Formats: sequence, structure tokens, C-alpha cells
Amino acid sequence: MDEKGNQIGIVSKIEALQKAKELSLDVVEIAGNAKPPVAKLIDFKKFKYQESKKERESRKNVKNVGVKEIRLRPFIEQHDFDTRLKRAQEFIDDGNQVKVTVLFKGRELGRKQFGFEVMNRFIASVTGAKTVRDPRMEGRVLASMVVPDKKGDTKEKAEIIEK
Repeated sequence: MDEKGNQIGIVSKIEALQKAKELSLDVVEIAGNAKPPVAKLIDFKKFKYQESKKERESRKNVKNVGVKEIRLRPFIEQHDFDTRLKRAQEFIDDGNQVKVTVLFKGRELGRKQFGFEVMNRFIASVTGAKTVRDPRMEGRVLASMVVPDKKGDTKEKAEIIEK
């Protein structure tokens, strides 16, 4: 094949090298296991440059989705609750997963139902998200995981609602 993708036909290795030398191109084997092997006449440096350019472009479009954590307490005040809810909503809108934890200290472990109430109220208040892992105790911590419903859609929905 030539540099434009047109088929030249079946030629010997020597002929292919001569043709590449005339056009100041390189012979690159594409499918070596095929019968006969398929080779292409291309400028290899240009080819490598274009491949690296494509790779950089694809890395630019990839979004790193992380897990963010929001910590609550079983007897949290309303303003603190609202602040953490607003922060969690920002994380969800950015497409991140949110791990919600309720920390228990000392005698609070005897009142786990308050922690479950805070957790359920928090999960119900987050919009554009679904619960992946229901609240459960992990030692002294009550933990749950919340993820966006559909990636990318939550920001658009929020902007539509604001208008």
C-alpha cells in the first residue's frame, strides 16, 4: 500500500525497498502474519508524531473520576449539614463519586439510630445521584456511597433548572 492507502499490489521485498527509497519513505509492516504480508509506504517520523498527537488529544478528553468523602456526625447542626450537602452536590455535579461517612465517638455508638437518620436525610437531599452502597456500619463509622445518575447529565440538568 502507498502513503494514501491505495493498493500497489504484490511486490517483492527488494522492489518495495527500492520504491520507498525513490519516494524517500519507509516500508512499515502492518500485518506480518497475513499471506502475503501487508506493508505500507509511509513517512515513519510523521506517523509517530501523528500517533502521539492522537494520544495526547485522547488524554485531554479523559476525565479522572475520583472518590470524594463527606464526613458527618450523628448530632450535626443544620447549617453544617447544609454546607456539607452543598459540597457533596458540587462533587456529584462534577461527576465524582461521594463516600458519605458518619463518625461516632464514645457514647454516641449507643445511639446509632441518630447516625442512620442523618445519613438517610443526607442521601435523600442529594439530587442527581443514586446510592450504590446502602449505609452500613464499618467499625465506628457508618458509611455509604453515592454516585451520579448519568455522567455529564447532572451539570446540564442543573443549568436548565437554574434558567
